[in-house]
Amino acid sequence: MAAPAGPDPFTAAVIQASLVAAADEMFAVLRKTAMSPIIYEVLDVGTGITDADGNLVSSGAGIPTFVGVLDKAVRRIIDIHGKDAIRPGDTYITNDPYFGGVTHLNDVVIALPVFAGGTLLAWTASIAHWNDIGGRVAGSMSTEATEIFQEGLRLPAVKLFDAGEKVRPVFEIITANSRLPEFSNGDLWAQVAASRIAEKRIVSLVGTHGAGAFEAALEALFEEGERRGLAGLKSLPEGTFEIEEEQDDGARWRAAITIAPDRFTVDLRDNPKVRDAPYNTSRDGAVISAQMIFKALTDPSLFANAGSFRALEVLTEPGTIFHATGTAPHGYYFETRIRLYDMLWQCLARAMPERLPAGHFASICGTVLAGVHPDTGRRYTMVEPQMGGWGATAERDGLDAMYSCSHGETFNCPIEIAEARYGLAVDYKTLNDGNEGQGHHSGGKGLSLCYRMRGDALFSAGYSRNRIPVWGSDGGEPGGTNGFAIEHANGERDERAFASGVALKPGDRIYIDTANGGGWGKA
Repeated sequence: MAAPAGPDPFTAAVIQASLVAAADEMFAVLRKTAMSPIIYEVLDVGTGITDADGNLVSSGAGIPTFVGVLDKAVRRIIDIHGKDAIRPGDTYITNDPYFGGVTHLNDVVIALPVFAGGTLLAWTASIAHWNDIGGRVAGSMSTEATEIFQEGLRLPAVKLFDAGEKVRPVFEIITANSRLPEFSNGDLWAQVAASRIAEKRIVSLVGTHGAGAFEAALEALFEEGERRGLAGLKSLPEGTFEIEEEQDDGARWRAAITIAPDRFTVDLRDNPKVRDAPYNTSRDGAVISAQMIFKALTDPSLFANAGSFRALEVLTEPGTIFHATGTAPHGYYFETRIRLYDMLWQCLARAMPERLPAGHFASICGTVLAGVHPDTGRRYTMVEPQMGGWGATAERDGLDAMYSCSHGETFNCPIEIAEARYGLAVDYKTLNDGNEGQGHHSGGKGLSLCYRMRGDALFSAGYSRNRIPVWGSDGGEPGGTNGFAIEHANGERDERAFASGVALKPGDRIYIDTANGGGWGKA
């Protein structure tokens, strides 16, 4: 008997658009119900839907590098537990980069399998940054960690709900290991609610159109993603493009990108060994950096699914900083991953300067302050990425004070919210007045910011691109560097790029300066 025909194009389009809408609704639910400003103000989250095997189908707004985590997390959950053991009503949680967490322990993935008629058809998943997951410092991001054990609670793809029943010991372990248990539990339930609303939408969709039409629509979606990726690939110059770049610590990173009509290969095998410091990334993290470059070059639209990346191949060597193994820490993985992304971008900008902008400030500039609110007596942890300058292009100046290319649709936390929730003062927040990044078109301006302490606090931060300046393109001048200074009330001043658990007193100030973007073309 012949296989049943797939849905007509109109039905397939309805199913596909409905899945995008479901992922967007997940994002809206998470934003509206989360406890932490890093989620509901900054939007340090990602939401998405995969098929039964963990292939990305659709995604909501949020951080592109977070969306890239979700399919990999789901596939790892399936690897660990096996499809046969996954039942309706199950929900899984992971944050461990060695168990599908991909990033670092602060970023928690919630994944829910969706069943219809007893058959697993999809997964709904989200990832969000939790303010504190335990570990040696408040905020769980220690620059001094030498093993992942020091970075906080590890959740190795375990069940949060078993056949609809709450696994209470897991909730209790999470509560006992966070300095901010109310926030951790609140953010957890927001993610669960997001997955459940999308589950409801998918079950309704399958009930309306049937499981066969649903699965056929997904396959058509993957095929369209592959077609678009291959079409964009054909517009790129063929050949192998290589780069070697010195990093702030003196290490030299290398990459080779080979472009063929049907393949885009990123070779990262010749790189430094894994470090006993929190600057490693998982292989999946390196793949995400390559996926972002590939997508930007071949199909720079909102359309993205597993098929979009079928032509991409990423080569890594286990035991290196781009493929961490063992018990290596990952607390500041984001600086390694964004530096990798920036290096790959620079590699291709040299080959296509008319098409790609110059370098941007290329750091998350993660800033963590933890203490007791001087007015309410309530504990807080502030987690703030910072904004900086973007690079100029062949057609215009760079953009001022934007989040990094890894951040996507995220926002800065309003000063009024920061001052109210954290009990500190923001003395000023302006564009910096440096003139780096000049050229035919000039790089965008970075940020200058001053936090003033009103109570005792502990400060941790990590800013890369702090010694080697932002790169210019096609003869444009280099941009600036990122960094901060701690000024104590007694006048002592300490300039740094990384810090962990620094004790601050009332009247102490933190001065932050982020880089201008690189210039494009000679002035």
